[in-house]
Amino acid sequence: MEQKIFDIGGLRVGGQPGELPTVLIGSIFHVGHRIVSDHTNGVFDVRKAESLIKVQEEMSEKTGNPHMVDIVGETPEALKRYIGFISEITEAPFLINGLNATVRLEGAKYAREIGLIDRAVYTSINYTVDESEVRGIRDSGMKAGIVQAFNPREASPKGMRSILEGAGVKEGLLKVASEAGLEKILVLAPVLDIPSIAMASEGIRMLKGIFGLPTGAAPLGVVGMWRRAGDFGLDAKKTCRGAVAAMVQTAGADFIIYGSIEKAKSIFPACAMIDAIIAYGARRSGVKPLTRDHPLYRIF
Repeated sequence: MEQKIFDIGGLRVGGQPGELPTVLIGSIFHVGHRIVSDHTNGVFDVRKAESLIKVQEEMSEKTGNPHMVDIVGETPEALKRYIGFISEITEAPFLINGLNATVRLEGAKYAREIGLIDRAVYTSINYTVDESEVRGIRDSGMKAGIVQAFNPREASPKGMRSILEGAGVKEGLLKVASEAGLEKILVLAPVLDIPSIAMASEGIRMLKGIFGLPTGAAPLGVVGMWRRAGDFGLDAKKTCRGAVAAMVQTAGADFIIYGSIEKAKSIFPACAMIDAIIAYGARRSGVKPLTRDHPLYRIF
């Protein structure tokens, strides 16, 4: 299956392993993020937020791994404030991520109003989608979006494929996304707990082979819930976050939502190293990096 490459706000994502580096996406303003003092109205520490964004930008520049910002809002008012702020301090593409469809759609509408649709990624379409959300996405003019492959009835790779393709009278989410007007679809393989990263990795490999769409995962968050990590020392979680990122990269992940943007300094070097190794190995099969900014040329 031909592997599609999409340009989102000047950033390319997708392709064969070894062609493009993994896009790394850090989350900001999420539930529990200490820089936010009022999640309802979107009040936050501006200086700290700007510093976090700049660190991610610097790590991206050093490693060659492109970056996006996952903007998480609990209310329409908060999400719009966050989008306006992020758009002023970075040119990076961003995810419009709300706790429910109402919040997401208001964010998408705002992105259109201020001329940022080309940089925005709707996050996300999942098994709860309904006609009103589809209509709202279409009306907003959004062209890029994430489709979650989580199947509540079957979390296996087979279930991932089923919910994307559709089964019986149920429409597949990829068709739903197309009906919503999305042209640049990124597929997110589900991660439920640490062991399920095995299924996510298998799913990434399988889904890329079937659909040819950029596919990724968010595997780091579950490491934070590892209760026995303390048995292995203070650095266990940090080390293992790099390990699970590497696992999905070697499965072909085109992007990783790595959780709080505060992890950028440890995640970017780890992922850059794996990308360089993958690219070096892929050259033996005739696959070459499509950019001179690839970590293979940046970090050694």
